[in-house]
Amino acid sequence: MNERQDTGSMTVERQGRVMVLTMSDAGTRNALGLRMMAAGRDALDEATHDPGIGAIVLTGADGAFSSGGHLNNLYHHGSRSRSENRDGIERFHGWVRSMRECPKPILAAVEGPAAGAGFSLALACDLIVAAEDARFLTAYVKVGLTSDGGASASLARALPPQLYAELMLTGGPVDAARLHAAGVVNRVTAPGRALTAAIDWAAIIADGPAGAMGRAKKLMELAYGSFATQLARESDLFVEALHHGEAKEGITAFFEKRPPEFHRR
Repeated sequence: MNERQDTGSMTVERQGRVMVLTMSDAGTRNALGLRMMAAGRDALDEATHDPGIGAIVLTGADGAFSSGGHLNNLYHHGSRSRSENRDGIERFHGWVRSMRECPKPILAAVEGPAAGAGFSLALACDLIVAAEDARFLTAYVKVGLTSDGGASASLARALPPQLYAELMLTGGPVDAARLHAAGVVNRVTAPGRALTAAIDWAAIIADGPAGAMGRAKKLMELAYGSFATQLARESDLFVEALHHGEAKEGITAFFEKRPPEFHRR
């Protein structure tokens, strides 16, 4: 990923016992770059070993959670080897694993779009607070790709089969109210209030017993089967999709602002 495509940053702020992580890349609605991922993992490692931090809030700047991965970068991945592509996906999956393994509760504060890998990232959090006008999209299938970041596992755990299939096969979007009714979103707020509500809730959670909550997170993870195994399956199929003509057509159509022609003769 070159510098032009990896312009994002991660702001780390402490509010009492709450660490607030803000993804920022105004030009891409907070698309996920390598520097942002690395900063996110570093912040989680710091929070894990800091007894002064009791909970973490992850959000995005400028009215958007995250638009997902850089499609302009993915467009060129079809010409790279499968091992090179897998390495790139592993950078993202490493961040997701660090979230699932972090003993501190993590809350997502979602405004605007949480799309593709951005949706996966929100789902990797323990709790989700979303503005009522937030929109969630798995999005991958729209450009000929399959999910990464554990979305296929997270949604399977949380949703009825038909809604799960709708998100995986159509890409969404779905609004916060529908996901709240389905149990994926914990709390819905007025537009512009998700971060404040998430920090207020995180402050209450952060005053709880850290050891007990860390052990509870381990039990929660074990209760659903192997998230890590599903991440590995996602990596396999994502790389397979990148090397298929559908992904090239889907991503090209996205940049040309036209509907993809997946069955063009």
